[in-house]
Amino acid sequence: MALLSVNGISKQERETYTLKDIHFTQQPLQKIAVAGETGSGKTTLLKIIAGLVQPDAGKVLFNKQRVLGPFEKLIPGHPGIAYLSQYFELRNNYFVHEELEAKNLLTAEAAGNIYAVCRVQHLLNRRTDQLSGGERQRIVLARLLTTLPKLLVLDEPFSNADAAHKKIIKSVIEDIGTRLRVSCILVSHDAADLLPWADQIIVLKSGEIIQQGTPLQVYQQPVDEYCAGLFGEYNLVGAITATTFFSISPVESGGKQLLIRPGQFQIEKNGLQKPNGIVQFVLYRGSYFTVGVRVGEQLMHVNTISNQCTAGDNVHLSLAVADRWYV
Repeated sequence: MALLSVNGISKQERETYTLKDIHFTQQPLQKIAVAGETGSGKTTLLKIIAGLVQPDAGKVLFNKQRVLGPFEKLIPGHPGIAYLSQYFELRNNYFVHEELEAKNLLTAEAAGNIYAVCRVQHLLNRRTDQLSGGERQRIVLARLLTTLPKLLVLDEPFSNADAAHKKIIKSVIEDIGTRLRVSCILVSHDAADLLPWADQIIVLKSGEIIQQGTPLQVYQQPVDEYCAGLFGEYNLVGAITATTFFSISPVESGGKQLLIRPGQFQIEKNGLQKPNGIVQFVLYRGSYFTVGVRVGEQLMHVNTISNQCTAGDNVHLSLAVADRWYV
C-alpha cells in the first residue's frame, strides 16, 4: 500500500502553471528526491504535499486519506507529515531543551533517541542564539520528529551548508529513515546530494514531470539535455563526429546526438587502436583527472582515475556499446 499518492496536482498563478498534472506515489520508507531548476515548482509541490499550499486541482492522499489544504482547515498542515523549510526558524534567547519540549509528544527515552539521531544531545542546555546555522537546523529537525511524523518533507536541507555540516546532515537524514523508520522526500539542486541517496528521482521542468526513474536511469539515460545538465557534466557528440571518429552508423543514432558522461569514455595512449583525438589539457581534481580531448571539431571531457596524458598527446577514445545514449 502506498504511503503517499499525488494525483493530478496542478497549481496556477495568473496565466502560468506552477505545477501541472503531477502524479506519483511513494511507498513506506522509499526515498524520493525532486530535482529541477529554480522556478520549476519543487517547493510548491512539497508545500502542497505537506498541506501548506492549496492546489487548484488534484489531490494528495496520505495513508489513503486526503491531505487538506489551508483553505479547508484552520491550522494548515498534516499531523503525519513534517515539513522542513530551507528558511527554518528558532525563537531567540530560549534554551534548546525548551524549544524541543514545546511540541514533544514522546517519553524522555524516545525523545532522547531522536536527539541522538539528530546529533543534538550536547546542545540541550545552550541558548538558541548561541548556535551555528547547522546546529539550529538539526534542532528544528529534532523538534519536528518529536511530533511523530511518518513522512518528512525536506526543502533544500543542504543549502548554505559547509562541507562539514553537509556530511553531518546527510548522515542524520539517512538515520532518520533507517533508525526512526520515517519516510523522506527531499529537494536539492546538487546532484551529488541526490544520486547516492534516492531510490527514485522526479525531475520537474516548468511545473511538469519530464522524467522519473532510478538515479542510474536519470544519470545515464536522461530524456533530454535539460535532465542531463541537472546531474553533472556531459558531452554531446554530433552525428558526423559519431560516424567519423566512433564508427557509429547514422541508422543507429537516428539523427540524434550521442550523450556521453565524462566517466563513460575509455582513454588509451600508445595502444593498439588508431588515435582519434588530441589532448588539450589535463586538470587534477583530487580523486580523479579531467582530460580535455579534441576529437574532430569537438572538445570532449574525459574523467579518469589514473592519468598518463599531457597536452599534445595523440590518444584513442572509445565508448562501450552499452553506454551509448541518444537525445
